[in-house]
Amino acid sequence: MFDSVLRDWEGESLVIHRDVPSGAWILIAIHSTRLGPAAGGTRMKQYPAVEDALCDALRLSKGMTLKFAAPGLPYGGAKAVIMLPDGFEPGGRRELLRRYGEHVKALRGVFYTGPDFGTTPNDMDVIAETGSPYIFCRTPEAGGAGDPGPYTAFGVLTGMRAVCEHLHGDASLASRRVLVQGAGDVGGALIPLLVAEGAQVVFSEVDDRLIRYFRDEVGVEFVPAEDALGDECDILAPCALGGVLDETTIPRLRCAAVAGSANNQLGSREDAERLRARGILYAPDYIVNAGGAMAITSLEMRGGTPEGARDEIATYVRRALLRMFEVADREGITPDGAALRMAEEHLAGAVAA
Repeated sequence: MFDSVLRDWEGESLVIHRDVPSGAWILIAIHSTRLGPAAGGTRMKQYPAVEDALCDALRLSKGMTLKFAAPGLPYGGAKAVIMLPDGFEPGGRRELLRRYGEHVKALRGVFYTGPDFGTTPNDMDVIAETGSPYIFCRTPEAGGAGDPGPYTAFGVLTGMRAVCEHLHGDASLASRRVLVQGAGDVGGALIPLLVAEGAQVVFSEVDDRLIRYFRDEVGVEFVPAEDALGDECDILAPCALGGVLDETTIPRLRCAAVAGSANNQLGSREDAERLRARGILYAPDYIVNAGGAMAITSLEMRGGTPEGARDEIATYVRRALLRMFEVADREGITPDGAALRMAEEHLAGAVAA
């Protein structure tokens, strides 16, 4: 049943395991180890079918390869998905994570993982009980760097500044209307950064708890999720799940630029050209959202400091995006195409070496 899904995937290996005690599926997609051991987050959620979970893992694993390859970090790309069954009992979470950790450890350093949608640093502590030393982003109390979300948000903020610098000759976000689609781990950390910059911030969300907090307590303007993509704004920041930009949604957009943290924002590579045709500047997601990955490798693998990690993120994201935009304008291609070229050059160099 996986043949059609796997046929167009150019990755290296795939682990598929049925966790009998819980009924969950564990999928670990290793897309590339050309630059180093493959790394990527562990996503934990329900899906309509196993094929959907597999598609998510494969697509996200390639995105991780690009995320590490573009800045030349010494990691390949991978992604793990734990597909929870209907009626999953929360009381079984801990033992499921411990069993998952055994699978990570069995790969003997081919795969390193950290939190993603549906998992947290506390979950990484549990996974590390059986999966150590291949687990990133454990809690500080357990010796890890904690949540990478704030570093990812900082990178997104830097990306938005680069967008403004390219479009307006001024990196300031003051008075720019920015719509943050999704106020979770990264979007929720991004909102106060934008407020501090003087941006006119609006957000959309489906979680009632987050809506009440940011709308009623923080005082940020709320836009219903169904209206978010049609909101007139300077920058649209997709910060929830991917695949939001496609042939049906792009015609609805009323923004000047897109710069957000969500992985795989484009439904297909052709959607980058659709954005360009509409005159909407697209900041490639795996450039904009690289801050978390860069920070964690700096903090946990090189013994860096938070200040040093933020400096690295700010320098890389700004320079990379301005270069993408310049190449795209000069050669009549999309910024996504320019970013892919940069990542592929690093990957080709690793193969040659």
